[in-house]
This record gives sequence, C-alpha cells and structure tokens, in this order.
Amino acid sequence: MKKQVIVALALSATAFSYAQKKELRAAEKAIKSNNYAEAKAALNQVEPMLSSIDDKYKSQYYLLKAEALYANGAGSTDDVNKAIESLALAEAGNKDEVAVLKENMQNTYLQKANNDFKDKNYAAANTEFEQLYRIMPQDTTYLYYAAISAVSDQDYESALEHYIKLEDLGYTGIEKQFYATNVETGEEEIMSKSQRDLYVKAKSHTKPGERVTESKQPEITKNIALIYVSLGKKDEALAAVKKARSANPENVDLILTEANLYLELEETDKFKSLMEEAVIKQPDNPNLYYNIGVISLKNKDFEAARTAFNKTLQLKPDYSDAVLNLSTTYIDEGNALISEMNSLGNSAADNKRYDELRAKKTDLFNQGAQVLEDFIAKNPNPDTNVYQQLINIYNALGESAKAKAVQAKLNAAN
Repeated sequence: MKKQVIVALALSATAFSYAQKKELRAAEKAIKSNNYAEAKAALNQVEPMLSSIDDKYKSQYYLLKAEALYANGAGSTDDVNKAIESLALAEAGNKDEVAVLKENMQNTYLQKANNDFKDKNYAAANTEFEQLYRIMPQDTTYLYYAAISAVSDQDYESALEHYIKLEDLGYTGIEKQFYATNVETGEEEIMSKSQRDLYVKAKSHTKPGERVTESKQPEITKNIALIYVSLGKKDEALAAVKKARSANPENVDLILTEANLYLELEETDKFKSLMEEAVIKQPDNPNLYYNIGVISLKNKDFEAARTAFNKTLQLKPDYSDAVLNLSTTYIDEGNALISEMNSLGNSAADNKRYDELRAKKTDLFNQGAQVLEDFIAKNPNPDTNVYQQLINIYNALGESAKAKAVQAKLNAAN
C-alpha cells in the first residue's frame, strides 16, 4: 500500500510539472502573438502551482508575467507596476531576457514621460518617470524628473517623497556634457562625445567643448524645505536646510533658501541677517542687495533701504524695481509725517511745526521724483511703472505741468 502511494505521488508531481510547462508555453506563444489577455489567463493557471515549481520555470513564469502585464506598452499603470515587480523576481534566471525587456520598457516610457511632460500632463509624467526609475534604478535622474513633474502637478506629497529619496541616495545630478555649435543654426547643441566628434569632423558643427554641470543638491534641499513650508511643516523645513548648510556652508543658494524660509515665517531680522551673509560671499550680486532693500523698506528702515537700493542700481543700472522701491522710500517717509501734521492744533508753535513737516514732506517727495527722473535719463525705455509712479508723485505735489509732461513721455513710449 505504501509503495502504491509513493508511485501515485510521483505521477501527480509529473502531472503538475507537465501542466506548468504547457501553460508557460501557451503564455509564451500568446505573447508572441500580442494576445496578452490569453497570456495572462495561461499564467493564472500556473500561479497556484508556484510553490512546487522549479526555480528555472519559476523565473520564466515571472518573466512572461512581466511581458504580459507590460503588454508592449499598452499595460495599465497598475499592471506596469506589477510587471516591474515581476522583473526583479525573474532576473536571477533570465538576466539577458530581462535586460532586453527592461530596455524596451525604458524606451517606451521615456518617450511617454517626455511627451506627457511637454504636454503639461504632469501627473502622468510623474508616474512614468517614477516607473522608469524603478525599471532602471541606477538611472536616478529619472527620479529627479519624477520630482519635477510632481511639483509641476502641485502633488507636493509625491514630490517630497521623491526628493527625500534623492537626498538619501546622495544624488547630485552632476554630469559631463559634450557640446558643439551647429553651423546652420548657430545654436549650441548637447550630444554624446562620439556624435559631437563625428559632426565636427563632418564640419556641420564647430566650437566643440565639454563641461561639468552644477550639482542639483542645493535645488533639492531648497525644494524639500519649501514643500515642507507649503505643507505647514516649518520645523522640518528649517531642519532640512540647516542640515544641508552644515554640509555645504559656502553654498549661497542654501543661504538664500534659509533666508526665504525665515521670510515665509515672517522673521524678517533673521532674513536680513542671512541676506547680509550672502552679500559677503557674493558682493556683486544685485539681487541680494535688492532683497535687503525690500525687507529694510518693509521694516521702515529707510536709510538702510536706500543704501541697499543704491548699491543694487550701481551693480545693475537698469533695475526698474530697485529704482521704484528707492523712490518709494522717500514717499513712505514723507507719508509717515502726515499723521503728526494732522494731529497739530492751531497755535503759533503748531503752525510752525506744520510748515516744517510740510516742507520736509515736499522735499522727500521731490527726492522720490528726482531718482526716477535720473533713472529715465539713463534708461530711455524704462518700465511703464516708473513713469506712472513719477506721474503720481507730481500730482501729489500739485505739479500738474510736470505730470502732463511725464504722461506725454509715457504715451510716446507706448
């Protein structure tokens, strides 16, 4: 009796093995015919037998399952995610076949992701770039583009997850670029080294060169911090940027990121302090002085604001916003006198004080007008807001003739 049972079990195992091979062959045939539904059905027959299947056939099963789910690019998002999981399980026994399928999937989803991003279908691009990273985890740039797509889609939770992963991986995005100038268009083009050398030899391109791109780490840290702020997680935002700054203390972009965080938190003193620190490191950056001027103006520190805006204009003479704010320092200081003027009585002392304040206000308004006049003289085609502010100042001073003259300049400019 025992011998008969043993024989029966052996026959049963043989039957299972035969059934497995038969269904795997059926799935393989269906895939070759692009009949992916039939392939899935055949593989579903094998799945309950996986615990008893040989490793060789088990690896083949997962490879075929990945192909069936991928469906030559027609698979759903959920199916593709399952296909990627199956690829990992198939790789041990089918490295070459898995590599071919991965390359096909990479080509398909890279095209889809690029097209969706170009068409501003950012949600789809995020999914596709993330899938590309999972297919080719050594190509971390795909995860970076998934993060960018998520930010563009305002899917900040997803973007944060991607950026934190990039940070944990130590991603920098630094790469060597090879380039040459297209003779026909006059534009510089980036390409592979071999392609560049071939084009230069064919004389369709000139001025070949190579360069190393800047690290994307500061950008990643900045975006992590800003996303934390947008999610109301300000402590996490500050912790993220401080961690990055401790590793890169000389990086001005990170200083500015921390400064902007404090601005978001309305801690203007810390913002100004960090901006001044950035100025020491980049003394020729007009935007840094401009931001110091803006926050000084907000704090009613008119002298500090003027110093900053004048420095901005010294570095960038056509900076319209800087001259507008420089003019505004005089207007705001003049307007600040109005409350005291209105509080005065009719005594001789009060009348004298009133006249002094009015004269001072007029002088401040005239200074505000003069900086705009000087700017227009040096910049014949300024922003229309420069003209408009000058008109408003002259109207406030009762200088209607001057206001009309500036209006005529504005009309001529338009």
